[in-house]
Amino acid sequence: MTAQLIDGRAFAATLRARVRERVAALAPEAGRAPGLAVVLVGHDPASEVYVRSKGRQALEAGMKSFEHRLPETTGEDELLALIARLNADDQVHGILVQLPLPAHLDPRAVIHAIAPQKDVDGFHISNVGMVGTGQDAIVPCTPLGVMMMLRSLVDDFRGKTALVIGHSNVVGKPMARLLLNADCTVMVAHKSSTNIPELARMADILVVAAGVPGLVKADWIKPGAVVIDVGINRVDGNAPDGRARLVGDVDFDRARAVAGAITPVPGGVGPMTIACLLANTLRAYCLQLGLPDAPLLSDTKDPE
Repeated sequence: MTAQLIDGRAFAATLRARVRERVAALAPEAGRAPGLAVVLVGHDPASEVYVRSKGRQALEAGMKSFEHRLPETTGEDELLALIARLNADDQVHGILVQLPLPAHLDPRAVIHAIAPQKDVDGFHISNVGMVGTGQDAIVPCTPLGVMMMLRSLVDDFRGKTALVIGHSNVVGKPMARLLLNADCTVMVAHKSSTNIPELARMADILVVAAGVPGLVKADWIKPGAVVIDVGINRVDGNAPDGRARLVGDVDFDRARAVAGAITPVPGGVGPMTIACLLANTLRAYCLQLGLPDAPLLSDTKDPE
């Protein structure tokens, strides 16, 4: 058996197209386009790439893009004052502060300063709590993208066994909650777990977000399981030309002989993250302006 490849690039392209169509339909009626403000503090190279990509894709979707680039030495009071201005700006419907922040800034204070209705990362405690209690909320982008892809592959989540490896606030915890909201039987493993291979062999759905290259071996995977590899790890010197290459948290080449469906790295979950940021910005815009909020690919609500 060779696993079905889950093409994240194709999913993302479809989602971006639907966001663009929806913006084109709504903006004339609303008298303004959705606005996404991205704040970058410092000059982290990876963050610079992400910010450029987010701004470009927002413009391509018909949105307004506002970039605020602040020096590494920016104080917390100055950053919080900028967020307060963006909260009050009716041209801005989504606010994202690019992480990680310089060490002298408290990311929790910064995230919680963003108005929950403009928190398109889905990290504010209000959105986290609503997702955690099964309510309609702005969902963190990566778990949202994973659920969209899973819903195209899994006809009925009820009773399926799911394992999430990794329990970060960004991916692992919200991912587990979304799967639980869908009526899966959910397990979560992390660095202190001692029986991860045994748990993995029970899983119909396996989501791996541990940040450890090649952690999950083929013999950990239940035959026919859906495997979602969220990991993106740079491994030096293993490409044919000697340059670094990107690999996931799953031993992909061997795992694809066991799994029923699997995401590649790159080209799996990654492209969906920014596409879901655009979807969240559109959703925030609709909520703030009282416009109809129609699902774009699928939703993450509890089953009826």
